Amino acid sequence: MATAVAATTATTGIASADIDFGNSGSSSGSGNREMTITLVRHAESAGNVSGLIDTKVPGPDLTARGRTQADNLALQLADKKYDCAFASNMVRTEQTAAPTVAKHNLSLNIQPGVREIEAGQYEGTPEAEAMSGYLQAPLKWLSGDLNARIPGSIDGNEFDSRVDQALLDVQRRNCTNPVIFSHGATIMFWSMLNAGNADKSKLGTDPMRNGGHVVLKGSPQKGWTIVEWVGHPDLG
Repeated sequence: MATAVAATTATTGIASADIDFGNSGSSSGSGNREMTITLVRHAESAGNVSGLIDTKVPGPDLTARGRTQADNLALQLADKKYDCAFASNMVRTEQTAAPTVAKHNLSLNIQPGVREIEAGQYEGTPEAEAMSGYLQAPLKWLSGDLNARIPGSIDGNEFDSRVDQALLDVQRRNCTNPVIFSHGATIMFWSMLNAGNADKSKLGTDPMRNGGHVVLKGSPQKGWTIVEWVGHPDLG
């Protein structure tokens, strides 16, 4: 998917942890607490290898290479002092998160709001054709047309609200430095829609590869600033 994004935007300019399935946490003391959030794309999955768009829940497992990438990612993130960990309700994010969560001695919270953008009628179509189908509407979101809808799926307002609500839940849990395992399109489009300093050209020049991450500072109430964008991690 990242390759498809790069190809089109270049021309348009544009030990397992315990798992908590709760959607609400304590609101005590959270207020408008600012956070540093790290959004991490999952490692290589069988869906990536297939070359077909797969946004269904729970989705495919990681490949053997993906599991190695997840282990290496945990080493790279070992010194980040995360205080909470979240993953979408898709198998590939949960498997990617497991080594990092174990290293930080955290429990893994499942947050469906950060799942991949549903492909609708484009489910199962080639990733190479994403820019003429699946991602046409999300590209319009970046131009301000949040009413653009992926046929059979969601529009930009629904997508943005879903992720925003997920981050409000993270905030209510009194997390100040959470790591959140999500998906390439979700991370890139949400970050570009919400960060005041977003550089949309990165969708073409540095798209989010497997294991890539974006770090943002701010809050759901005050907005977000990108402080780090790593689209091409060296994970083997």
